[in-house]
Amino acid sequence: MTSKYFVYTFLYLFLTAMCINAQQVKDPNISTLAERNQRAPESVFKKFRNAGMDPVEHQLTDIEREKLNNAFAILPPLHQKILKKHLHSISFMDNMPNTALTSPVETSDSVKMYNITFRAEILNQTISEWTTWKENTCYQKLTDSQYQVTIEAGNLDAIIYVLLHEATHVVDGVLNLTPHLNEKDVWEGSKDFTQNVWDKYNEPSENVINPLLDTVLFRSGKPIEVSYAPEVYKAIQKTPFVSLYSTASWFEDLAEALTIYHLTEKMKQPYKVVVLKNGIQEVLYEPSKNKRVKKRQNQLQIFYT
Repeated sequence: MTSKYFVYTFLYLFLTAMCINAQQVKDPNISTLAERNQRAPESVFKKFRNAGMDPVEHQLTDIEREKLNNAFAILPPLHQKILKKHLHSISFMDNMPNTALTSPVETSDSVKMYNITFRAEILNQTISEWTTWKENTCYQKLTDSQYQVTIEAGNLDAIIYVLLHEATHVVDGVLNLTPHLNEKDVWEGSKDFTQNVWDKYNEPSENVINPLLDTVLFRSGKPIEVSYAPEVYKAIQKTPFVSLYSTASWFEDLAEALTIYHLTEKMKQPYKVVVLKNGIQEVLYEPSKNKRVKKRQNQLQIFYT
């Protein structure tokens, strides 16, 4: 199990960093972003197949297409503006190992373009169902544990959360809202969001992270026993991170911060991580009430102006 999670984590980071060759944009002025749905670049399929997986293209049903349209409709203004110019395509796969993958697309000019590929199964999940599943990839039950981790995040479609997150990567990649490596392998971009929180793109500052959070899947590459969950969420409450996934890198930190902020503050949805012991709540983490999280929210207003 440990090696499987490591492979998935490594594969995600590797694919996100690489530039994927794909067909050129046929119509960059498409007004309905959902209409840019097309087959994922063959190189994405190839990478998954080489890792021993068998992804296949997913054809959207009318109901699924409506869910996708709704997800695009609630994106913040800056997302809408950037995606109209820089979203090359969106794709859906069955049997895809991770939930989503945002990848640069090679084009004939200097305009940055991106493909977002989603695992189609999320179209049949709510945000609560999907986030609970993802959170539990961080844990394993070596014994008959008394502990259970759930996330209460409402009944909206999971694609809303995942598209918000992945589209934030596109906005970040275009505008360098966090530092990115340029063609000369030099980090360039704004440090407003990362300052005093991150020393390197995947290394939080010592005054922010603690040893227990460093053992979590998104940092260590392997799950931990679920009995540690109460202490994990007590620890994260003392940080400026909205979620465990935020601790993976400053890119994920920004995407998670914006997504949970938009859901809770703009859409008035809940987002609570609940740790139960024998069915009774032992720890509750609600990032929207975390003072350190709220302190960074001024940096998110660029998405709404």
